[in-house]
Parts: sequence; structure tokens; C-alpha cells
Amino acid sequence: MGTALDDLISLLELEPLEVNLFRGLSPDEDRQRVFGGQVAAQALVAAGRTVEPDRPVHSLHSYFLRPGDPTVPIVYEVDRIRDGRSFTTRRVVAIQHGRAIFNLSASFQVEETGPEHQDPMPDVPDPETLPTFQERIEPHVDRFGPDFAQWLVRERPIDSRPVHDPPWLVPSPRAPEQDVWIKANGVLPDDPLLHACVVAYASDLTLLDTAMLPHGRSLQQDQFMIASLDHAMWFHRPFRADDWLLYHQTSPTASGARGLAQGTIFRADGVLAITVIQEGLIRPVGAR
Repeated sequence: MGTALDDLISLLELEPLEVNLFRGLSPDEDRQRVFGGQVAAQALVAAGRTVEPDRPVHSLHSYFLRPGDPTVPIVYEVDRIRDGRSFTTRRVVAIQHGRAIFNLSASFQVEETGPEHQDPMPDVPDPETLPTFQERIEPHVDRFGPDFAQWLVRERPIDSRPVHDPPWLVPSPRAPEQDVWIKANGVLPDDPLLHACVVAYASDLTLLDTAMLPHGRSLQQDQFMIASLDHAMWFHRPFRADDWLLYHQTSPTASGARGLAQGTIFRADGVLAITVIQEGLIRPVGAR
């Protein structure tokens, strides 16, 4: 039997259907619609498979248009917008039931040198000193039904270790900032595109939660309709998704039934590798 990380890698192995057309599957999961990080990661795989390997991805910008149906495959159509001397641009549309559910624009660049600076990494505990996700959940499992508790503590493809208890587990209002160590739960092949796609997947796991921190939302309280609206990433420096990465997340504002969250992802040696920004729907239930 394969691991949860093996399952994620399989999800990212898209089936080529025709030139510029790929098909992706979803996990056999009936608890939620298709996870946004999965669609973003698969779309980035589709884009990257049409680009020369000497051009790593440096940015992506995407919009979530409709909820994904986990019971049917997703077709990814790639538009080869431009192949320049230094930059390559791709547009990807994810399609289900004949309609676009997601679109992504990604840019790839040959490696170049230039001036460098970065913000410092926050001073937080080392990941190995923090409890695992399952260890965090264990004291609280009696709050949930047995089936849901078992789902919560299942093996996950991403080893995620928040510095503090997750906001949905201890729902008291607090400042909109959190730090989470993340890494693939196993060893990945030496494919830079795969590492970028795994981090794209992981980047959607906790970011929008940051915008909910001042509002004390609990997983057991259906107070808000929450969904990702758009997601952008900039890849600054090389990294491995199977090494520890610190995901520092803040939310500068929420208004108009939308929350904005931003994240900086650092390597364990303090190097800033990735910047992420996301806006999401946080509409009070019954507002519409």
C-alpha cells in the first residue's frame, strides 16, 4: 500500500490526452469539493510539461471560478502564450462538465543573476520540537464524531506543524498571524517542477485560515461560507518541498465578505524562497 505522499504524487502525474491537453483525477473523497491546492498544483504541472526544463517557474496567478466535482476527471487545456529568449508564459484552463472551474497563468524564466535582498525569517521553534498534526489533534478528538475524528488524524501527504494550535481547534479571537512548518511527508524525486507543485498544493492548506483568526471560527461552527477566490505565488530561490519550510502567514485586511492573506515561505536556513498571496470568500452564512 502506498503512502499519502505517493497518492499526491500520483494526482500530479497527469494523463496526456493530446497536444496541450491533460487529464487529472481527484482523491476518492466525499467530505469536500475538490481541494483548491490540488487544482492549482495540477494546472501548474500541465503548464510546466509544455516548457523546457531549463526554465523553472517563477510566478503564477490563478482564479477559482466554480467548485470542483471530485467524482469526475478535470481536463486541463494549456495555451502556449509566449516562448521568449528569457521568459515563457502559459495559460491553463481547468474544465469540468464543459465549463471552466479554474484558470491559471504561469511564467517561467531561465536562471539569471542580479541584486538580492530579503526580509528575515521569523524567530520560531524548530519543527522537530513541535508536535505533529496528529499529536495536536489527539487531546481534542472527543469533540468530534468517530468518523470525523478518524478522518482528521489520517495520514497526510504534507507534514504540517503549526507553532500554535490551529485556529479551528482553539477558536478564540487572536491577531491575524500564524507560523506553520511544512514539508512533504517523505522523499520526493529530484524534479524542481514537482517540488514547486507540491508547495503550491500545501500553500492552500492554511493561508485563508489566517484571515479568520480575529473572528474565532471553529471547525464545528458553520458561521461562514469560505472558499478561495484567487491565489498567486512568486518563486524566488531554489528549495526542496521535502525539506522543512517555514510558512509565515498574515492577513492585513478583511472586508466585503472577502479576506486577504499573504505568506512568506522560508527554507530552514533562513532563505526566503516563495511569496504567496490569496483572497478568499468569508461570507457570513445567511447573508445571501
